[in-house]
Amino acid sequence: MNSSATPLRQVAILATDDTITSTLAQAKDFFYMASLNTGRQQGLGLTPGFEARVVTPDARPAISFNRDPIPAQGTIDETEPQLIILPAFWGDFDQLQQRYPQVLPWLQQQSQRGALIGAVATGAFWLAAAGLLDGREATTYWRFHDEFAHRFPKVELQRDKHLTDAGQALCAAGISSGRDLFVHLAERLCSPEVSRTLARDVFYEVQRSYTPGVIGFGGQKMHQDMAILQIQQWLEQHFAEKFRFEDVASRHGMSIRNFMRRFHQATGDKPLHYLQRLRIEMAKTLLVTGNQSIKTISYEIGYDDASFFARLFRQHTGLSPNAFRRSHQQSGREPAA
Repeated sequence: MNSSATPLRQVAILATDDTITSTLAQAKDFFYMASLNTGRQQGLGLTPGFEARVVTPDARPAISFNRDPIPAQGTIDETEPQLIILPAFWGDFDQLQQRYPQVLPWLQQQSQRGALIGAVATGAFWLAAAGLLDGREATTYWRFHDEFAHRFPKVELQRDKHLTDAGQALCAAGISSGRDLFVHLAERLCSPEVSRTLARDVFYEVQRSYTPGVIGFGGQKMHQDMAILQIQQWLEQHFAEKFRFEDVASRHGMSIRNFMRRFHQATGDKPLHYLQRLRIEMAKTLLVTGNQSIKTISYEIGYDDASFFARLFRQHTGLSPNAFRRSHQQSGREPAA
């Protein structure tokens, strides 16, 4: 089921000078595959279900990091996408901002329209410079951590995370984690079925040299209820333990009824569903990065009954744990960035 309020019609992939071509081409290929799968689901045969186009800030072609020209299918003024992808670049960011003064206002305008924006590696600099990451989690390529932190002190840089999701602004630290970001976006904007198909095809012979980890909860922390935020942080550290929400609420000076109301109001989720999602996301990571049995994984994430865990996993993902593992089976290795 498409979780976006507006059906996905267009993906815009930004091309500027010094863009690393491989990150742009990866996005273009990935979302073209997603569009074909979406079209097939919609009964359109081989007709794409949405458009994925490369756009530039002006009418001139961009010159990539490797000095090859990047042909574009339009300019940023000619598009109103539901999703924007910011590929990585390698160059002087100050010069890029001077070269393309129209990019930051465009990103701000599109974000106000409700567009999601995904950044790969140094693409996060554009997001941060537009003010779209202030007070939110972000990540970027490890070589630029210090520069990013110095430039953007209001951003909560996650140096140890390969993926961050702050609601409308999402970041991947490198090229490999960019693929994980695209799978996540496909699930969010297209459907779980499209996402699973792409994950199977994209990751078939790729073994990440990092653990993907949990993604998808940063956007639920953008609220002002500090007590609920503390409870969210506690749940992320203790999700596998046995506890009662009544006791959690009491420790934070709330009745269970008040806690349930405030948690849902702040996060948009009921506490039990939030906890289940934390556990299922960790189970996904364990399933694709190790060879533990389903019973062992069930126990490690907090469920003594493996059958109950399997039913819950299917409710959240549409697949059994074993089927999910098979669809994400990987071999070989490649660098994380």
